[in-house]
Amino acid sequence: MKQIVVFTGAGVSADSGISTFRDADGYWDRYRIEDVCTHEAIERNRALVIDFYNQRRKEVLSKQPNAAHMAIAELEKYFPVEVVTQNIDDLHERAGSTQVTHLHGEITKLRSSIDELATVPCEGWEQKLDTHHPDGSLLRPYIVFFGEGVPYFPKACSIASTADIFIVVGTSLNVYPAASLLEYVREDVPIYFVDPGQPQFGIWRNRITHIQKRAAEGVPELCEMLKRQL
Repeated sequence: MKQIVVFTGAGVSADSGISTFRDADGYWDRYRIEDVCTHEAIERNRALVIDFYNQRRKEVLSKQPNAAHMAIAELEKYFPVEVVTQNIDDLHERAGSTQVTHLHGEITKLRSSIDELATVPCEGWEQKLDTHHPDGSLLRPYIVFFGEGVPYFPKACSIASTADIFIVVGTSLNVYPAASLLEYVREDVPIYFVDPGQPQFGIWRNRITHIQKRAAEGVPELCEMLKRQL
């Protein structure tokens, strides 16, 4: 049975109403990266950073998976499916996907300040300012800040190399190292790209089938096509 790997970005969650960082109405219009998404920021103004991610967590918890999340989860009834996501929300999991690797962290978790993989669940939306991890360090949002390493990237590369079908949804392919996952997809593997934009596909342009639709429309259509091919 063919192994499907789905690589998702902000576009899949945007269709659930989750604001993005890079759109014209995104968060970077109101916040500077240097103030809320770097190690130096949380050292300099911990209260601002914690509040920023509290508000992001509150927003995520108020949203629901959309048709794209649901279609990806339903594929597990027909194929082995791995999801690799740049998104920090838990909408894939709430839709029912069971194998999800988060490259940039998870908003519903907190982590140790000294161990990037030592996480604990965040109960509700609010992290208190001075809560501590069992290792004694201050807790911080489980988010990969700009300038930090991406600890699960080697795992994601390994997952990409197992794909018999590779699906990319809602990402501009401009965020590295995540965008370089395509380099690990075998040359004989078809790549489907679902996004309303017109990115530059570069060396992959002859291998990519571009479904130029929003995630909530294009992904269910693609999943139905794949199921018909069984």
